[in-house]
Amino acid sequence: MRDTEDAVRLNAWAAGRVQGVGFRWWTRCRALELGLTGHATNLADGRVAVVAEGARDAAGRLLALLRSDATPGTVDTVVVRWGEATGEFTGFEERAERD
Repeated sequence: MRDTEDAVRLNAWAAGRVQGVGFRWWTRCRALELGLTGHATNLADGRVAVVAEGARDAAGRLLALLRSDATPGTVDTVVVRWGEATGEFTGFEERAERD
């Protein structure tokens, strides 16, 4: 992250038809284009958890994309929690299912 004073952590849980449709790959591509780090992870309940860190405006743009009609599959709901960036990530990963 270039500007650590403006860095935030976006935690978003996307629900709908978001598994098996390329949603994690698409999210990873958008996050990298925006200069964000973190991961997109399939959850056992069918949601995808997205954790992204970086500039506040970039994280806000990613959130807007997650809520848009441009995603693969269908997003019905995105639940969001904002926090402070930890700087723990390098790059952006697609992660397998977790509980």
